[in-house]
Amino acid sequence: MAKGMREIKRAIRSKQNMKQITKAMEMVSASKLRRAQIAAESARPYADKLKEVVGSIAAGTKGVKHPMLETREVKKTGYLVITSDRGLAGGYNANVLRKVMAEIREKHNSPAEYSIFVIGRKGRDFFKKLNVPLLEEVTGLSDSPTFADIKSIAAAAVANFENRSYDQLFLVYNQFKNAMTQIPTIKRLLPMEDVSVETTAAYEYEPSAEGVLEVLLPKYAETLIYSAVLDGKASEFGARMTAMSSATKNATKMINELTLSYNRARQASITQEISEIVAGANAHA
Repeated sequence: MAKGMREIKRAIRSKQNMKQITKAMEMVSASKLRRAQIAAESARPYADKLKEVVGSIAAGTKGVKHPMLETREVKKTGYLVITSDRGLAGGYNANVLRKVMAEIREKHNSPAEYSIFVIGRKGRDFFKKLNVPLLEEVTGLSDSPTFADIKSIAAAAVANFENRSYDQLFLVYNQFKNAMTQIPTIKRLLPMEDVSVETTAAYEYEPSAEGVLEVLLPKYAETLIYSAVLDGKASEFGARMTAMSSATKNATKMINELTLSYNRARQASITQEISEIVAGANAHA
């Protein structure tokens, strides 16, 4: 009996230590989530303004042509997949990787029909296990990534579409709704279909509208990629906070159940000792 009680007590201490860790991780993730949300929301006005200018040029210039606005026959597709470097975030990575693999299996017959860019160690390791070649990868992003951190992969993804290495480019990431909800999303980035906006602003272009469009369209696409990265970061911290909250609740439940078992075992031990004392006293009477 004493041995069983020691084991229960050891299990209680173990679960209490685990609870302290998960609770701390939950609080850290909540703090990081607030900063990531602010960063994601702050990036949107810049993207919206770029879209306004690009839409104004596209609408106001007859016959304007640019590779990023032209739909062509799809022979090959590019995917830029955004995951995290670390785990312990519930289904954050599994959901987005499952989403892109379902898309690939549905639309492609061989690896020759698609190319993969990946942000995040979890995504990189996943595709390497499947022996899927990666055009470019970025890992080790900070909790507050800057545009410079993903500039090279964003520019490469856009440039490969412009030079016709593939004929469409999709972003695959977790869209942030709130701390409890992150939606695995596949969004076509290129070619751009809907850049038209309603605006009363009038713009003058130097040297020409086409020249400005040549510079702005790649920047706009890269900005959308950066916005998706920030959205992904907010989703990651939301998913981790939720996962750690659930783990903390489970640890509490297990501690309560073990404590109840310990108290019952202790009570049984005391009752047995009393019974033995009484039996001994009766034997000597």
